[in-house]
Amino acid sequence: MPRATQILSKSRKAVEDLQLLKLVQSEISHELSSNSFQDEQIGSLGDFVLDWNSSQSQDVVLLRKGESGEEVAVSALLSQETYYTGGIFPRKVLMNVCVKKPGLSSMLQFHCGLSEKGVRKSDFNILGTYYLQSTTVPSSSVYRGPSFSTLDPQLQYALKEYLVSRGIGEDLTNFLLLTLHKKEQGQYLDWLRKLESFVARDV
Repeated sequence: MPRATQILSKSRKAVEDLQLLKLVQSEISHELSSNSFQDEQIGSLGDFVLDWNSSQSQDVVLLRKGESGEEVAVSALLSQETYYTGGIFPRKVLMNVCVKKPGLSSMLQFHCGLSEKGVRKSDFNILGTYYLQSTTVPSSSVYRGPSFSTLDPQLQYALKEYLVSRGIGEDLTNFLLLTLHKKEQGQYLDWLRKLESFVARDV
C-alpha cells in the first residue's frame, strides 16, 4: 500500500508540473504576441545621457551637465501600484531629481511622481523638495524642508518651472514612462523563461 501511495503522489506531482509548464508557456506566448510597449516611440533624452540601465535592476539613472558646471541627476523606477488612465502605461513612475552647483557640496533634491496624461502625453508632480547640506545621506533628524503641499502655490509652481528649465519636461517624462515599462516587460519575460526552464527539468 505505501508503494501505491508513492506512485499516486508522483503521478499527481507530474500532472501538476505539466499543468504549470503549460500555463507558463501560455503566458510567454501572450507576452510575445501582445508586445505592449515595443512599438511605441515617444519621448527623448534631450541633453541627458543614460548613465545606468542594468538589466538586473528596476531603475534607470540619467545625467546632465550644463555649461556652467551645474549637474542634474535623475533616478527613476516604476511604482508598485497600478492605475487606470485609459492610456497604454498602467504604472506611475517615481523620480528623484538632484541639482548640484559647481564648487558646492550641498544640493537640491526633488522627489516626484510622473504619470500618463492622455495619449503620448505625461506630466510630473513634485512630492517633496529637500535641501541637502552634502551629497552624503543625511541623518533622519536633520530638517530638510517643509511638506511640499504646504508651500505657497506660486512657490510650488516656481519650483516645478525650475526643474522644467533643467530639462525635466514632457519629452523626458515620456521617455522614462516608455523605457521603464519596456524594461519591466523584458524582465518579466526573462523571469518567465527561467521559470519555464526550471519546471521543464522535472516534466
